[in-house]
Amino acid sequence: MNTITCQDIVKKFGNYTALNSVSVEVPQGTIFGMLGPNGAGKTTLIRIINQITVPDSGTVLFNDRPLAPDDVYRIGYLPEERGLYRKMKVGDQAVYLARLKGMSSSEATRELKKWFVKFGIQNWWGKKVEELSKGMAQKVQFITTVLHRPQLLILDEPFSGFDPVNVQLVRDEIIRMKNEGTTVMLSTHNMESVEAMCDGIALINKSNLVVSGAVDTIRREHGKHQMEVVYRSGEPLEFTSEVFSTASDEEYKGSRRAVLDVVPGIPAGKVLSDIIGVTGDIVSFQELIPSMNDIFIKLVKGE
Repeated sequence: MNTITCQDIVKKFGNYTALNSVSVEVPQGTIFGMLGPNGAGKTTLIRIINQITVPDSGTVLFNDRPLAPDDVYRIGYLPEERGLYRKMKVGDQAVYLARLKGMSSSEATRELKKWFVKFGIQNWWGKKVEELSKGMAQKVQFITTVLHRPQLLILDEPFSGFDPVNVQLVRDEIIRMKNEGTTVMLSTHNMESVEAMCDGIALINKSNLVVSGAVDTIRREHGKHQMEVVYRSGEPLEFTSEVFSTASDEEYKGSRRAVLDVVPGIPAGKVLSDIIGVTGDIVSFQELIPSMNDIFIKLVKGE
């Protein structure tokens, strides 16, 4: 089952086309990355899913049925543009936002205090929002986004402004919620987070869907069928084989590093056995798979 299915979404603002027949499927219980350069159209798609705006044409399905107004109560949305009422007390603000999602005041207060302890901000309950640091305010907004246990959690640049300790704290909570069945849509420019967390991605560029699918599959499809072998030798060795050729061989941290162009479809074991025939003193051996950062740059540039 897909939590979200977008079918041929078109959205125009005057003469500008923000989304040009974009189709995306977000499987249930996964973390799905929405990628794209600034102005690509991904935020417009997120706003359509949140029913902040409507598409000019196309269909959005929620749990394999047409998206309905009441589905906003099943969605948690943390926009990139942060915003809290600065003069309100932190606890009152958090309870107010929770009640907008259908929680009672008593239930919201009880659950919020658990989260405030978990995130180390329990002493700020009675203080005004304007007294919070940027990081603390972001913690409050993240908590109010997930408090009602949404089926779909949409996070737009959730790690922006956090130090590494709090990035890890938020990552752990996102992964925990995913493991408990929540579907997460993650819009970010942080490719490290995409590789570490996302099961699948969709890349939108210039209003068009460029690629969509499982992260591992996309990385392998954009690879060059290369292997890397690091070996100990005072001089480069001549690797000869019917299944690969040497693309480069250079000094590397007191050893040598060779990159091999491998015939597509040849298993790594066959390559390794041929290498061992030349040298048994191997430090490491691995397939070279491009990073999501490399793929992002390549596809956005249209290479």
